[in-house]
Amino acid sequence: MLATIWSKYNCSYCDRAKALLKARNIPFEEKKIGDGYTKEELLEAVPDARSVPQIFLGEKYIGGYDQLAKYIDETGFNGTGHSIGT
Repeated sequence: MLATIWSKYNCSYCDRAKALLKARNIPFEEKKIGDGYTKEELLEAVPDARSVPQIFLGEKYIGGYDQLAKYIDETGFNGTGHSIGT
């Protein structure tokens, strides 16, 4: 399952989210505002976004870094799209 992370330059939570995805072997596509993507495009994807990162796992909207960490912790989600141990 491919994750999508909306990010921007100099964003420590964006860097943490990417590191967490890499540590769990979850492939991701980064959509960096100011590097090929605009704030308007982010708001089309996540109309209520007030910060970055904004993260999707496949089509499922997760939220920011804290929500990603909680989701992975609670579900054991890994790069195969399955919980660890299944």
